[in-house]
Amino acid sequence: MVGSGFDRPDVYAVSDCTGRMIERVLVPMDESETAERALRHALEAHPGAEITVLHVVGEPSGMMGAAAGLALEDDAEQAGEEAADDLFSRAEKIAAEYDATVETEVGWGSPAKEIVRLAEGVDVLVIGAHTGGVAQRLFVGNVAKSIVQNSPVPVTVVH
Repeated sequence: MVGSGFDRPDVYAVSDCTGRMIERVLVPMDESETAERALRHALEAHPGAEITVLHVVGEPSGMMGAAAGLALEDDAEQAGEEAADDLFSRAEKIAAEYDATVETEVGWGSPAKEIVRLAEGVDVLVIGAHTGGVAQRLFVGNVAKSIVQNSPVPVTVVH
């Protein structure tokens, strides 16, 4: 076990409670500060693990302007990857501060569903607690809560 996390007020849980070695970590990221803190935590708590930074491009809807805009592109997949480039560059710079590297991946669809689906191939998820304000959580739902409830692997939630 890496640690209890109780000495850190920004972390709810830290590691796989089975005591097994964490080899693969998935860190879903958006533009939020909590997502950046989640990546930093993953790098600190799981040194040597293969860390994949995932950015999920949401399904187009009337409430998701950026996703709707991507759907109108000639090559939506390429446009989604280009939209994630800045975020991935930031993630790679953070990893470099820890003398580490990260893999990057773009997912498509409902963020919570895509994250849970991709969690099948990792040992632990490290996620930011929430993004956006109250209005966004009311309309879009609480992604972190859905992930914790449905994840097939342990989840570390970082504030």
